[in-house]
Amino acid sequence: MSLTILHISTRLIQGGSQENTVLSCEGQASLGHDVHLAYGPIFGPEGSYFDRANDFVASNGKKIAMHEVPSMVREISPIKDAKGYLELKKLIEELKPDVVHTHSSKAGVIGRAAAWSACKKSKEKKPAVVHTIHGPPFHRYLPKWKNTIYIVSEQFAAKRCHVITSVADAMTAQFRAAKIGKDEQFVTVRSGMETEKFLNPIASETREAMRAELGFGADDFVIGTVARLAEHKGHDDLLDALGDDLKANPSWKLLWVGDGWWSDRLLGRVKEMGLSDQVVATGLVPGLRVGAMMRAMDVLLHPSYREGLPRTVPQALLCGVAVVASDADGTREACLDSNYLDDVDPANATGVLFPIGDVEKLRDGVRWMFEHPAERKLMGIRGRAMCSKMFATRTMVDDLEAVYQRAIGMSKR
Repeated sequence: MSLTILHISTRLIQGGSQENTVLSCEGQASLGHDVHLAYGPIFGPEGSYFDRANDFVASNGKKIAMHEVPSMVREISPIKDAKGYLELKKLIEELKPDVVHTHSSKAGVIGRAAAWSACKKSKEKKPAVVHTIHGPPFHRYLPKWKNTIYIVSEQFAAKRCHVITSVADAMTAQFRAAKIGKDEQFVTVRSGMETEKFLNPIASETREAMRAELGFGADDFVIGTVARLAEHKGHDDLLDALGDDLKANPSWKLLWVGDGWWSDRLLGRVKEMGLSDQVVATGLVPGLRVGAMMRAMDVLLHPSYREGLPRTVPQALLCGVAVVASDADGTREACLDSNYLDDVDPANATGVLFPIGDVEKLRDGVRWMFEHPAERKLMGIRGRAMCSKMFATRTMVDDLEAVYQRAIGMSKR
């Protein structure tokens, strides 16, 4: 049965939740659904998925209809939020979608409120309302008053949707611990990825080709990050932890993939530390080239302070690259560390975890990877096999089909 589906995302910047949303839209259009994507104004150095979504044409001729919502902004803004709510409500009433699927916190709160209002108002066609948690808006690094606003807002919004999907089990646990929603509302749907592009590189994007392109030698030990150069991504911890090791080992190199508001400051710090010759910063890289950059790495380092389930971790594993990562949110669901997690069999290990912000354990993890190349390679092989099934886009799209049917049934009660 063909559905009319409206996805709502706060911003279409180049990020994990946005990629998830666009892949969902593409997959659903390819199945024959009429897909719409609403989004707030796009700005910033992170790049955008607008062109990809706007230019997409499925083999059946279906496209993604794009709708900018001028007043939907990321920051808390009561006046703009009220306007954004009215703009979304008008759009929903015009489109009369079968499903409204919201993503991220701001779009999730005002989008669900607008959809629920339309659901209550309509006597003919009531939309099923679904929300995806890509990462919690509340966290330990925010002031208490702001966390309170976010939690109360999420509690409000949870009462205005039928199903809540989480990209990781950890998200469900955090939301239920904050008394958001009901147990029966939640279901985990892993974030889909274009796994084939990571599993099967073209000739110009193999490990050897990319290391040559980026200027790395055969004996270099390349520690890579794929993340915005921004707050909570852990780049300062990386420099604090590895500065002395980098100076002592000229063959150790850092590969920073990404851009962000902290770029100038972080690269300035690299220069002050005398490490400019050992750091390759690519700036913003198109999503299609991320896998190519990862293949040049010996290990992916992800020292982030907060996540949903970071896409860069399974993406690196799909490329056969083992991971050292902070134990942030859902990261442990892809980076399996038998020395850190009691329920992980050593035969299934895919990386090394360390406590968030622990620079000594971060350093220990990277040193262990350097000193154990055979074990490191095995971790990459295991991760590749695990993630090729767990994070396939088609798996996510199929799972969402089931979620939508469940939500539609609930909307008719």
